[in-house]
Amino acid sequence: MTRVVLGWLGGAFLATIALLVVRRVLPAHRELELDVYALVLGALALLGLVSWLRRDIPRGESLLQRALERHEEQVETPPELARMERVVVMSAAQEFDLHYRLRPVLREIALARLAERGLQLDGGSPAVREQLGPELWEVVRPERPAPENRHQRGVGLARIERLVARLEGSR
Repeated sequence: MTRVVLGWLGGAFLATIALLVVRRVLPAHRELELDVYALVLGALALLGLVSWLRRDIPRGESLLQRALERHEEQVETPPELARMERVVVMSAAQEFDLHYRLRPVLREIALARLAERGLQLDGGSPAVREQLGPELWEVVRPERPAPENRHQRGVGLARIERLVARLEGSR
């Protein structure tokens, strides 16, 4: 604290000397000189206060700040889920990936859902088509041809969402 006070007094002394010199050189501007002098003393006082607070107040995180922080745990995505997310994104982008990567998964789920009702996917009966709906049936049907162009545009995420929703509804 004494160091701050001594610094402020030293600055005030220098400001006073500067004021006296300016009054000798420019005697006609007394009001402006006093205004500038008051501003300099105020700035020195504020600087002294800030430096005192920085030194005496503990640095680091406050208890309040720590209590207000959200403690979110980093949940690691299971590798199989991460792989499936990549498959879905690739399938939305290219028809090739839909046919060779996502279609087998959709077929496996459809087989299990239909088996619960005593139906067989590869039988292709009208009941199977009705249960799956035309859009899902088109993707999982047994004789679906592979895409001719390996880089053919995919079906998009919206359609994949509809396919999954239809699978979930076929319970």
